[in-house]
Amino acid sequence: MASKKSFLLRISPDLWDEIQRMASEELRSVNAQVEYLLRDAISRRRGKQWSAMPESSQETRVDDIEK
Repeated sequence: MASKKSFLLRISPDLWDEIQRMASEELRSVNAQVEYLLRDAISRRRGKQWSAMPESSQETRVDDIEK
């Protein structure tokens, strides 16, 4: 499995709240939601599907963590 990079992200409280709400609705962690949104933005910008790893490896859902 490929290792992931860690980095500090400064984000406005309003944007954080929205990402947190979206993550909760989609049963993802906030980290997984941010990664999902970034991948989606890159795919849209490039006009095609982009993926560094399989979709099943991209997401960490809250319900998977709690088990």
